Amino acid sequence: MEHDLRDHVIVCGLQGVGFRIVEQLHLSGAPVIVIDAEADIRFARILEDWGVPHLQRSAYLGDALVDAGLAHAAAVICAEVKEIHALETALRIREIRPDVRIVTQMANPSVGRALERVSGRGSVLDVATLAGPSFVEACLRRPSHDIELGGVHFAVVQVEVTESDDMAHPTFRGHFGNLAPVAIMPADGGDMAQCPGRDHRVVAGDRVAVLGTEDELRLGGIDPKRTRRSPLRTVALSRRLGRRAATLMEEGNRALTFVVAGLLALIVLSTVILRFTYRVPGTHGGHLGFLTAAYFTVETVATVGYGDYTYADQGAAMQVYAIALIATGVALVSTAFALFTNILVSRRIERSLGRRQVPGMVDHVVVIGLGAVGIAVVQGLIAEGQRVVVIERDDNNRFLSQARALGVPVVIADATQLQTHRMVNLNDAAAVAVLTSADLTNIETGLAIRESLGERWEEVPVVLRVFDRDLARMMEQSFGFRHVRSTSALAAPWFVGAALGLDVLSTFYVDQQPFLVGRVTVAARGGLQGLAMADLGARTRVIALSRAAEGGQLEHPPRRGTRFAGGDEAYILGPYEELLRVLQRDQARRHHHDL
Repeated sequence: MEHDLRDHVIVCGLQGVGFRIVEQLHLSGAPVIVIDAEADIRFARILEDWGVPHLQRSAYLGDALVDAGLAHAAAVICAEVKEIHALETALRIREIRPDVRIVTQMANPSVGRALERVSGRGSVLDVATLAGPSFVEACLRRPSHDIELGGVHFAVVQVEVTESDDMAHPTFRGHFGNLAPVAIMPADGGDMAQCPGRDHRVVAGDRVAVLGTEDELRLGGIDPKRTRRSPLRTVALSRRLGRRAATLMEEGNRALTFVVAGLLALIVLSTVILRFTYRVPGTHGGHLGFLTAAYFTVETVATVGYGDYTYADQGAAMQVYAIALIATGVALVSTAFALFTNILVSRRIERSLGRRQVPGMVDHVVVIGLGAVGIAVVQGLIAEGQRVVVIERDDNNRFLSQARALGVPVVIADATQLQTHRMVNLNDAAAVAVLTSADLTNIETGLAIRESLGERWEEVPVVLRVFDRDLARMMEQSFGFRHVRSTSALAAPWFVGAALGLDVLSTFYVDQQPFLVGRVTVAARGGLQGLAMADLGARTRVIALSRAAEGGQLEHPPRRGTRFAGGDEAYILGPYEELLRVLQRDQARRHHHDL
């Protein structure tokens, strides 16, 4: 039975990013219907509580799309976990209704580019690519986020209010002038103020996120270039040399060390014995010199001698000693050669796998989990000039060759084990990113990492990927994790924005609150036309405005009394749901006029 909906969004697939997409649409007040034959029972119950219609059928089979009201839908988001199903669904939609807006989740870049030629530019998105930069920023402890709007570079920078600031004017404006406040985190642990006014009160110890161009930030007393640097720990040379020395005592090397030491001890002992006990024939009881005794010992152990010296004319005791020396020497020499050959072969193999870079490595980033998100984060860190070590449990992982092609060492091991942490020099790491696709695995690994770091826990950022929002909050409160991220929460606004007409430009975190920067084109008869900036919303901020009447000239920051006009492009910042409400507000009145 076809649902009686109009101008709604159809979401195909409820796993992962699909659920977050539905959540954002629901929070923004946009009408939505879900198609998923294998939805998790928890998600199904939440949809029922929200009053969101749910068809338990497959979008790529039968008439599910027709029954979901495809004929009157504003957009369709294909977020199926299996990309072949997402591809088939998108092609079916384009076949049934060529004019509808389609947004598809697709990690395969080749298939994605081909699909864009069918569904339109910007209609194919990849969760890992969208979420990766936020994890990179957290690993680098970067307190700033760069944004480019209309050819102008802006930055959101986090700083702390200090006693040296102007305490005679305890407001944001008194400290930072005309810079735009994005968020204020009170020192007393109170709730974050999102996009507050410039007259919001601040005190020493409060952390603030401010927005401006580089010139505006410098005028406000903030050096954006300094805040972009990652304060990596400097490890002493002695620690580096100690790490190298420890490498020499690895399991294979340790055995070789003991064998060589035994062989040298045998040579020294035999040299002394021969010096004082061996009698040179024809010299009336003369003895060998130390150098000659050493030479005789080496040729005996190597079994290459008896052309110049021999034990044949010595007494029984010396002949018994010679037998013992030959047997012991041959055993030690052959064992040493065998161990040395084994080490050479092992190192050749490890070098081909990239693992020989790990010993001695310091100030590196440890990435745990080499899935689509993991490889995106690795690529981002490499692009930033960071050294990276990867821990992956599956030796058949499809991204292994890609990581090794980047020159990144990969350790195939269990990341919850202390031995693995030692293998990757965790105590000397600058950051750790736990990025597997399973929440429980990430939590278990994160707790193990915390125990291994010990006193360094407070200084090393441990970035944890967790899907469940309540679980993420409890991890922060109970165990002190400060960098918990959700790939779905970061990527969902891009899908929703593409479906509703909001051009999402950037997503980033301030503390644990995700923010979005988007571009909205003001409709000629929309709800934003004629609206003053001050009346836009309590938790949103217009960063800049491109005026249609002035040839697209960028105005930043716009004055509070400035009013939107049809055709203007507004660059807006705020929490996801707030920006989507702004978009809905603009579209609702336009649709009313159209009807």
